[in-house]
Parts: sequence; structure tokens; C-alpha cells
Amino acid sequence: MDFSFQLYSARNFPPLDDVLGRLAKLGYRRVEGFGGLYADAQGLAAGLDRHGLRMPTGHFSLTQLQDTSTALRTAETLGMKTLYCPAIPKEDRGQDESKWVELAETLAGFGETFRKAGFGFGWHNHDFEFVPTASGRLPMDIILETASNNDWEMDVAWVVKGNQDPLAWIAKHGKRINAIHVKDIAPEGEATDEDGWADVGHGTMDWQVLYAAIKAHTNTRYYVMEHDNPSDVDRFASRSLAAANAWQ
Repeated sequence: MDFSFQLYSARNFPPLDDVLGRLAKLGYRRVEGFGGLYADAQGLAAGLDRHGLRMPTGHFSLTQLQDTSTALRTAETLGMKTLYCPAIPKEDRGQDESKWVELAETLAGFGETFRKAGFGFGWHNHDFEFVPTASGRLPMDIILETASNNDWEMDVAWVVKGNQDPLAWIAKHGKRINAIHVKDIAPEGEATDEDGWADVGHGTMDWQVLYAAIKAHTNTRYYVMEHDNPSDVDRFASRSLAAANAWQ
């Protein structure tokens, strides 16, 4: 399997072209983009070509998605297949259910627009979608139910951080899941300099069990390695890929 690498994990380790070269040497064939990289989409595309990498998926903020023509042009330039909205600003993450319905309706509209243009579109979760609204409904349920034709890029570790069982969500919504963020959580009190995250296969997540469930019950096409704040991106990239290759 060709594991992908979320380039957000390498944001603190410039220059990007050097990172791309090292990822390719490690055996990665895919990377996932994020909003801060798209200012020079043509230059980024040239770098990907230079190192034999593809970028089938990318994260776009709500603001970037609202400039639909630019988002489409960026996705086309970089050879993307699916775009994901990864988050909303912290000040918008409240318990007002109507705000979540409004967001979900907006996401549904984006999905329709991008699918008509030949792209997939979906949501990428964190943990805040699992904090109940004032009525008790979960924002994640609202997003999935209201934007019913959109995909879900499931960040499994954030589901766990949201005090949810990822296996239950996989069983319930597997057909909606077409990408996975593969990341790990350090034991409590460890890796504090890395915000409590771990290299994949070196934390508390039972990835062998998770991987089997994902393979059996979802439509996942992309497995994307991510660490939100690694102190050594090469260590994270290499150790995580070695661990993941052992699951197959």
C-alpha cells in the first residue's frame, strides 16, 4: 500500500523541497496538502514531480473553499482527487446547534459544487465535533446527516481524543469514510514537547485492530500519516511507515 504523508506534519522543518525528497527516499509515494502550501501551486506541483510524488488529497479552509474558482484551479494543478475541509475557527466551535446545521448546509453546497467539477469533497474531523450541542446532538452527526453526500476523512486519534470509540463510528459510517488520518497518542504524561502525540505504532492506539476494521468496513483509499507537532519529522516519517508496513 502507498501510505500518504500530511505535509502539515513537516511545516516546522523547511525547506519543503528537501522534505519531499526525504519522504520519497523513505518510500512515500503520496502526500496530502494543506492550505498554507497553495500560494505557488505550480511550483509545488513541480516539486512533487521532481521527487516522484502525488498529492491526491488536500485540506482547504472554509475561506479557501469560498473562493471556489481558485480552489478548483489549485486542485487541478496539483492533481488532487478529493478536497477536505479540515476545521473551523475556535470561536465558532460552540454548542449552538443552529450554527452546526448552517455549517453542514454550507459543506453540502461545497460538496455539490466540487462533485460537479469532478472532485470528491468531505470533512476532516478533530475532537470538537464530539462535544454535544445544547440539545445533546453531536456536531459530527449533524455534519454527516445534513451533508449526506459528502465524504469523511476520519482522523481516528482525534475521535479517541473526543472520548469516542472509533470502531463504533467505523461500523456506523464506514461507507462515508474514504480516507484515514493515521496518527498515534502518547501515553499520558509522555511526549509533552510534542503535544502528547506519538509516532504511529509507538503510542496507545491499537492500530492493527483499527486497520483491520478500516479495511473491512470502510471505503478508505488514502491512509495519511500525521503527527501534529513532531520534534523530528524524519524520525516520525520513518518509524511510522515501518510500523504501518508491518500491519499488511
